[in-house]
Amino acid sequence: MSRLGTLGARLYRGEVGYDFVAKRKIWYGISILITITAIVGLAVRGLNMGIEFKGGAVFTTPSTSVSVSQAQSFAQEASGHEAIVQKLGNGGLRIQVSELDQAQANKVNETLSDNLKIPAEKINAEIVGPSWGEQIANKAWTGLGIFMILVVLYLAVAFEWRMAIAALIALIHDLTITVGVYALVGFEVTPGTVIGLLTILGYSLYDTVVVFDGLKEGSKDITKQTRYTYSEVANRSLNGTLVRSINTTIVALLPVAGLLFIGGGVLGAGMLNDISLSLFVGLAAGAYSSIFIATPLVADLKEREPQMKALKKRVLAKRAAAAAKGESPDDSDEPQDAGPGDAATAGVVGPRGRGHGRASGRRR
Repeated sequence: MSRLGTLGARLYRGEVGYDFVAKRKIWYGISILITITAIVGLAVRGLNMGIEFKGGAVFTTPSTSVSVSQAQSFAQEASGHEAIVQKLGNGGLRIQVSELDQAQANKVNETLSDNLKIPAEKINAEIVGPSWGEQIANKAWTGLGIFMILVVLYLAVAFEWRMAIAALIALIHDLTITVGVYALVGFEVTPGTVIGLLTILGYSLYDTVVVFDGLKEGSKDITKQTRYTYSEVANRSLNGTLVRSINTTIVALLPVAGLLFIGGGVLGAGMLNDISLSLFVGLAAGAYSSIFIATPLVADLKEREPQMKALKKRVLAKRAAAAAKGESPDDSDEPQDAGPGDAATAGVVGPRGRGHGRASGRRR
């Protein structure tokens, strides 16, 4: 078995682990800092909206020896606006100039024909109105709102309202960071970007629901025992699915990284950047939020309940009494494996009995 597989098995059995929930204030602080940076970047720099949202013209030329930088210079001088030029597979150019009407586009077409030494009738000019992009944006907002409502309702019914709130906050956290990165990097926002943003919602929610499912099983009858607090059970569930979450994220990030860094960076296929950046940042942020934000938030909300506060007092009192006697907190009348929900034996939290998981008595 590989080292990672061995680690995953040990995490699941509770032999090793990391107390994510106990250090939640650190993760909250990091998330708040990143989110503030994203919001400031969005407020200061704004989003670089594509031609589909601002309107303009797209000129497609046949094969030409003119370089991308030269064509960009010609287009910007002719239009007075910033131009985006991409080299096509057939040797032609795709020149995109925003905020042009029909008359301006005709003028730019003639100028490009003279500078590029290409007949005007061979340059394909298309006018894109801003209303089309506005319709896409409105539909995206509508779809996002419906998705959020359905997610909250499903999680509230399948689990509980605290988990629904935690998952919703994690989703908003991921979207804010992704949009903020777009503002800071300056990548163009296109319909592909919108598709990427909507796609990451499912990935972001997946790991969170997996942990919540384990937590739901692990917290059954939790008030009937005095070995673990709710936060400790939450951390046990999180550790039990940690390697699975990491593996899922890495497998998802690898092809997206190929699109972003190789396709967009090395090969120069700039049109891949709009969707691949949103997927890359969103997947990474989703993995972070499912581990460091969603589950600790649920634990925070649950620990405010009177019965969970009473449970915590009983657990701490039992541990204090055992420590005073020099005994392990698990040396009690309770069955050794009678943890909450029985399924909560995954992960590690809290004190463990020295004889946990092995028969008593000496080896022979």
